[in-house]
Amino acid sequence: MTIVSRTEDLEILLAVVDCGGFSAAARQLDIQVAKVSRAISRLEHELNATLMNRTTRRLQLTEEGKLFTEQVRSSLQQLAAAEESLKLAREAPSGRLRIDAASPFIIHQLVPLMTEFRQLYPSIQPELIANEAIIDLIEKRTDIAIRIGELEDSNLHARMLGRGRLHIVASPEYLDNYGIPETPQTLTRHQLIGFSDSPHLNLWPFKAALRITPAISSSNGEVVRQLCLQGHGLALLSNFMVTEDIQKGRLISVMQEQLVSPNRREQVQAVYYRNTSVAARITAFLDFIQPRLSL
Repeated sequence: MTIVSRTEDLEILLAVVDCGGFSAAARQLDIQVAKVSRAISRLEHELNATLMNRTTRRLQLTEEGKLFTEQVRSSLQQLAAAEESLKLAREAPSGRLRIDAASPFIIHQLVPLMTEFRQLYPSIQPELIANEAIIDLIEKRTDIAIRIGELEDSNLHARMLGRGRLHIVASPEYLDNYGIPETPQTLTRHQLIGFSDSPHLNLWPFKAALRITPAISSSNGEVVRQLCLQGHGLALLSNFMVTEDIQKGRLISVMQEQLVSPNRREQVQAVYYRNTSVAARITAFLDFIQPRLSL
């Protein structure tokens, strides 16, 4: 049987589908848009089929395109797994490793570990992708996602990395101006900083859970931390984000004994697909970071 489609063209096809357009795929693959267009045209010519309908505003797969894309994705994953098996028989883990996590976790936990990791595994090329929302690993071509909080039921494999306690924190200047809250009830008299796109993070884990009404909010945890540092109010943040701030007096932790622990927001887990072709890279990365995290 002769296969007329080139692997590179098939990878470009998947990038177009995942990114939603030619230009976005070209940016992700770091190639010219013209090359993307030629690859799709070549595939359609070789297959004698229209894979996608294209307009100036949107791209939509045809039924033939949907079927072909699904089979191509599965086949390329099997090919990558076969290549990975051969590499593992000869050498240490190697290749690209895409890691998705919220920006505070990347900044405060992963970035400080990258020098040592790259020294130990010079053949692995980490890509740290900051995302505040939960993503589809396949759609975003991501190998590992670090998720904080309780996981919903899924077909992903999960590995617990540890627990990070929570702190209610504010700057010394804010507490000088507004006073130190002593009970959950007194928080209604304070400026509270919350999360705009994740309402479950605005439920603070006291014995009687308190849903706060933020005076100011952000979709990004690192922005919430910066708002705290600038004296805008009180926020509930993970220990791994604020432990250094607390130690150096930039932030003060209050009402710590009144927060319920353990709670679902403390869990830090890595998720990935069991049948992934980059299993060796994933294992190497998780085995490296787990004992070094400061949760």
